[in-house]
Amino acid sequence: MTKAMTGAKMVVQALIDQGVEVVFGYPGGAVLPIYDEIFQQNSIKHVLVRHEQGAVHAAEGYARSTGKPGVALVTSGPGATNAVTGLTDALLDSIPLIVLTGQVPTFMIGSDAFQEADTVGITRPCTKHNWLVKETDKLAATLHEAFHVATSGRPGPVLIDIPKDVQFATGKYTQAQQVETHYNPQVKGDLDAITELAKAMETAKRPVFYTGGGVINSGPAASQLLRELVAATGFPITSTLMGLGAYPASGDSWIGMLGMHGLYEANMAMHDCDLMINIGARFDDRITGRLDAFSPNSTKAHIDIDASSINKVIHVDIPILGDVAHVLEDLLNVWKSRGRKTDKEGLSNWWDQINKWKAVGCLNYKQEGKIIKPQYALQRLEELTKKHDRYVTTEVGQHQMWAAQFLGFEDPNRWMTSGGLGTMGYGFPASIGVQMAHPDALVINVAGEASWLMNMQELGTAMQYNLPVKQFILNNERLGMVRQWQQLLHGERYSSSWSESLPDFVKLAEAFGAKGIQCHDPDALDDAIMEMITYDGPVLFDCLVEKHENCFPMIPSGKAHNEMLLGDDSTEGAIQGAGEALV
Repeated sequence: MTKAMTGAKMVVQALIDQGVEVVFGYPGGAVLPIYDEIFQQNSIKHVLVRHEQGAVHAAEGYARSTGKPGVALVTSGPGATNAVTGLTDALLDSIPLIVLTGQVPTFMIGSDAFQEADTVGITRPCTKHNWLVKETDKLAATLHEAFHVATSGRPGPVLIDIPKDVQFATGKYTQAQQVETHYNPQVKGDLDAITELAKAMETAKRPVFYTGGGVINSGPAASQLLRELVAATGFPITSTLMGLGAYPASGDSWIGMLGMHGLYEANMAMHDCDLMINIGARFDDRITGRLDAFSPNSTKAHIDIDASSINKVIHVDIPILGDVAHVLEDLLNVWKSRGRKTDKEGLSNWWDQINKWKAVGCLNYKQEGKIIKPQYALQRLEELTKKHDRYVTTEVGQHQMWAAQFLGFEDPNRWMTSGGLGTMGYGFPASIGVQMAHPDALVINVAGEASWLMNMQELGTAMQYNLPVKQFILNNERLGMVRQWQQLLHGERYSSSWSESLPDFVKLAEAFGAKGIQCHDPDALDDAIMEMITYDGPVLFDCLVEKHENCFPMIPSGKAHNEMLLGDDSTEGAIQGAGEALV
């Protein structure tokens, strides 16, 4: 049964029919009809952010912590262009988003009207798909199709540009079940290829599972099947930054994150393995290092829902196109039906080697004196929060890598960070989206002072909606990762990598009505963290840390996995002549 309603009402009705509970947005002239309809209903909660970039990042945090699509609503022109960073971030990290933008009336498009921009043209490269809807009768079907596209196959952001006259006009509302879709990604993997992989698993002497965000995007079943496969085979497992939590950090087969700032044992295992099984990762350059030296002597398998990702960067021997959960289920069944065989002697020797690499202690550091080491701050944060119902977001930089190294994640959807785009300013609004989805959980954003300042205005959002997000800032008064690269790569010429004018973060918090805490003494750190945790409201925690600490291990740009730089406190000692090694 079709109903007649205005385009603005269609937007709200479609969101309700799709099960949307929260919309993050910022009003403007071109979306006022939609905002008027939002005002007249109680099914959907609208969160007024302080910047459109914040709206999209908050929607990302909501989506990543729930597995549901996030929704943002912004106006035309600058509202839409301010959303571009969040859209690109979501595209690279495969986050399902629906972004609704207002547009000038259809008869004014192309006339350089007030707050007009070619939103569809601007966002075509940074969305999975986008639409400009010029007929009200087509609006409902487009909205339903957008949810399908965003959440099917490899998830991603979509955008619908809605002219103001389409919002005012009356048309026929189409129910979701009446909409035909031509987008139906392949979810079942080829059984012959799966059998080939099972055979390779039976004879491998040095196998490794290399997992990514695709495992988490596939849903809870994929993570459970992965855990079952790892337990059954006894193979070591590593993960990208985006895949943390799909396999528990406390698991017997876990060898840590790999990549540029991954663990020594994970990177060495990837380099020396004879069977590398990529599950839901895309061979990002932060993972591979030098392409011609990446896992040079291995048989390579790649399981991915996105056909364009397979053989895009690394040529693989066993490509399997399909949804991770479906493929893992079939792989388990085939491997079990063939007798659950592995090369036990080879695997035992492989674990002996991995344990020798672990003994290097690549994350070792010394907490001495009265200056807080950033590693120590995160180690104490982990110890004092790990038993809570905890979700962690991050900004981007050294603190992000230390968080990935020192915080342990036992479950998927608990770790929200900007991977592919590396967006400074992501973590704070993302934490707001996470807290909206999980109001009773402990939500912590691990930040650097420079990243946090990029969207600091969202402290107003946290206060307005009583969201007790905890902002844990590792304040080294530097753009830490930039400074580290300048030290190692650019002759210690520190060009614009520090700020001579930082705010008093405690006073800044208090100006918004939030709680501010500052800590500079390692002996007082535990009490300060507990004060942050127990405070019933937003907290801005200014943790003053060592200003020139470097994040190790580190694979220098253009180097292979077995050419890592290690810190001074690993048992291997510092690699001397780091400057020469980086050239």
